[in-house]
Amino acid sequence: MNIVEKKLPVFKLFIEDGDQTGVSYVALVDQPAIERTWQMFESQSYDFKIKDKDKQIVEGALMIPGMPIYRRDSQGEYYVVFDAETIEKIVLKFHKMQSQANVNLMHDANLKADGVFMFESFVIDSKRGKNTPTGTNPLPDGTWYGSYKVENSKIWEAVKAGTFKGFSVEGEFMNRPIGENSQSKLDGLAKKIANLRAEIQELRNTL
Repeated sequence: MNIVEKKLPVFKLFIEDGDQTGVSYVALVDQPAIERTWQMFESQSYDFKIKDKDKQIVEGALMIPGMPIYRRDSQGEYYVVFDAETIEKIVLKFHKMQSQANVNLMHDANLKADGVFMFESFVIDSKRGKNTPTGTNPLPDGTWYGSYKVENSKIWEAVKAGTFKGFSVEGEFMNRPIGENSQSKLDGLAKKIANLRAEIQELRNTL
């Protein structure tokens, strides 16, 4: 059975201002990982794109509000979700802690991506004129979008070769369960996302 067809618990993740919760690292990834408490969302990474080959810049979404993220660990199977308010708090705390150069490969603490750093970051907000960048599929308000400079030549070659395809945040979060109605809505959204991804892949195969 496809995971989006299962009735699973849904937890809203959030952070607090005065503790250690929040996003501390962003990873360049290609394969899924399964963790909990210290969450690594490689299985829900967001594809980045090469923005400028000459300047060695990649950009893309880091977090998208309302998107159900499937998890499986010793506690069982479930979804987690971030809302726009939480994402905004995460972004503010991330910059306050000056974590822009905290980048690793494949969520491996021993593979710090030296020479890779965030130089641009914003939360999409159409009311403020902060829209999805041109050439990118439309993203909802509340999405965290960022650009990274890749000065490390070995990592840049890996990016160009397709070894690393997306961003994946990691950090510590608190959680609370949300109601069945919200779960049903998220399950429906997950089905739509799965169908959309299938359509995109089919389109890519025809090109």
